Amino acid sequence: MIVVADTSVILNLALVGHENLLDAIFHEVVVPPAVQAEFVRLAGSSGRFAGLTLPNWIRVQAPETIPTSIAGDADLDPGESQALALALEIRADGVLIDEAHGRFIAIELGLTPIGVLGILVRAKRDGLLPTMAPVIKALLAKARFRVSDALILEALRLVGE
Repeated sequence: MIVVADTSVILNLALVGHENLLDAIFHEVVVPPAVQAEFVRLAGSSGRFAGLTLPNWIRVQAPETIPTSIAGDADLDPGESQALALALEIRADGVLIDEAHGRFIAIELGLTPIGVLGILVRAKRDGLLPTMAPVIKALLAKARFRVSDALILEALRLVGE
C-alpha cells in the first residue's frame, strides 16, 4: 500500500513516539516538498514539535502539476494541495490527512483519506499496539490533537477498548 501524507499526521504521531506505525502499516509513505518543508520548519521551532525529525524511510516527491480544482481551493494549505495532487498523480492507495476540508476534497477526488485515528485502529488490529487509548490520551495532551469525543469512542469501540 502506497500512501501520500500531509504534515499533521506525521507530526502528531512522531510527537507521541509512534511514527514507526506508518512504516509498519504502509508499504511506502511519500510526502511532497511542501510537507517536508513544513515538518522541518515546525521541528526547528521552539514549539511542541521542536527537535522532531522526518523519518528517513519517508520518500519526498514533488507532484508534476497541481490540478486547478485543487490549486484554486483557498482553504487548502500548500502541503495539503501538494499531497492531494501527488496522491492523484501516483494513484496512491490513500492520503494521510486529518483536516476536515482536506478529507472532504480527498473524497471528492476519489481518494481514500486516512487519519490518525484510522492509523491507530489499523495498528491495534494488526497487533502493532497493545492498547490504543493511551496513545489517544497522549495525542490529546501532548500534541493538542483535536477530535470529537464521539469519534474517539467509535474508534475505541472498533478495537474493543
